[in-house]
Amino acid sequence: MKNKLEKRIELSAWIIMSFLLLVFVPRNKIREAQLSFLFKQVLTWIFGLLVVEKNLISYPSRLFFKKANKSSFTFEYFVYPALCSFFNLYYPEKRSTFYKFCYYLLFSGIITGFEVVGCKYTNLIKYKNWKWYWSFITMWVTYYISLIYYRWYFKDKLKAQ
Repeated sequence: MKNKLEKRIELSAWIIMSFLLLVFVPRNKIREAQLSFLFKQVLTWIFGLLVVEKNLISYPSRLFFKKANKSSFTFEYFVYPALCSFFNLYYPEKRSTFYKFCYYLLFSGIITGFEVVGCKYTNLIKYKNWKWYWSFITMWVTYYISLIYYRWYFKDKLKAQ
């Protein structure tokens, strides 16, 4: 990796997300967080490879698996799934529809915002035939799919609460 900025950003993402997972995933919810994490990895593997192989997005500077995979291991397989764990664990089930809408907006918007900044100022991601709103939409949809799966898988546990 030629540019130290990209390396620092990726390493910081790993450190920060690891710290957040250790601090904000309660011990009694590790199983739920792990399921959300692994399920999101499946979704991002499919969508991530699709957009990279169709030449819609490229990741010119990557820290891991440069020759094995064209997608960003850090984002697709760690940061985004970790955020999904938080999304599902802290989803506001008993709040209003407007609050839930804002929750989706916050989670999808923050990631999209970081992606746009990364696209503009770093060599971590480059949009080729892609726009920021496609990222926002796909993140929103994958969060929704993940939440549906989470609810289905833990339906008995969620009813008991």
